[in-house]
Amino acid sequence: MAETSRRPTAKGTVPFGEYRTWYRVSGDLAGGRPPLVVLHGGPGSTHDYLLPLSALSDAGHPVILYDQLGNGGSTHLPDKGADFWTVQLFLDELDNLLRRLGVDGNYLIFGHSWGGMLGATHAAARPPGLRGLVIANSPASMPTWREEMVRLRATLPPEVQETLTRHETAGTTATRAYFDAMRVFFDRYVCLVDPWPREYQASFMEMHNNPTVYYTMNGPTEFHVVGTLRDWSVEKLLPSIEVPTLIISGQHDEATPETVRPFDDLIPDSRWEILENSSHLPHLEEPDRFRDVLLAYLATVDGTQPGTRASDAATGS
Repeated sequence: MAETSRRPTAKGTVPFGEYRTWYRVSGDLAGGRPPLVVLHGGPGSTHDYLLPLSALSDAGHPVILYDQLGNGGSTHLPDKGADFWTVQLFLDELDNLLRRLGVDGNYLIFGHSWGGMLGATHAAARPPGLRGLVIANSPASMPTWREEMVRLRATLPPEVQETLTRHETAGTTATRAYFDAMRVFFDRYVCLVDPWPREYQASFMEMHNNPTVYYTMNGPTEFHVVGTLRDWSVEKLLPSIEVPTLIISGQHDEATPETVRPFDDLIPDSRWEILENSSHLPHLEEPDRFRDVLLAYLATVDGTQPGTRASDAATGS
């Protein structure tokens, strides 16, 4: 899903209270099809690692990427405390972006990792303009996630586990030794592509250089979750989601089947696709398979696939 010169792109910021949210639109928002609004992970990452999704606009689906408040091109607020960085803040930012771009009456959500939990929470409120939801590589419960992180850490070499624990206990997680040990986990369960794609490197370094949101809400790493979200779960909200939902995960994903399964069990209209040769970033690890899965879902939702209600109505079937 590489960039092409055929794709019209617009970039800018919209006001969000006294702050600004940066966004990027690929494709034509006036073309009739609902845009795919992409919620990145973290919390505290950036849109960069999800840039390949913008190629979906070549198939006629506008794509909106944005940087959530605190990171990337949006307003940075390094002095804000934990009481500021809340789930509700990011829900309000999403609602504001949809209104400002004029798409709140007809849109789809793609949420990756933390973005999937945020998207599920948004969808559970049943906004009238939401047409579909994609939850990619996301846990439904942070307590379950933390339990699974203990299990995955136990698969690492003993010396790596010792290094991680020693630095976490000492509070020296900003050291190179801790980073190198953390990288062993990431190479097994987060990104199987070696070397890391530049899009992923860009988001990783953005978060590394500006860790306010990630450290506050998550903690220093994926597997050492000590932030404000450590006990957060969306499981009770899932039965309220009414739109057709695609769930995606990787066979080697840090978002293990145990963390993902509640989405499939509790969302009434859901389908779960597991990509066999992927971990946490299937759009980078298996781009062709990922694109096929996502386009098939989008065709079903917007009625361009034969056999759907909208397609049959358009052809008089």
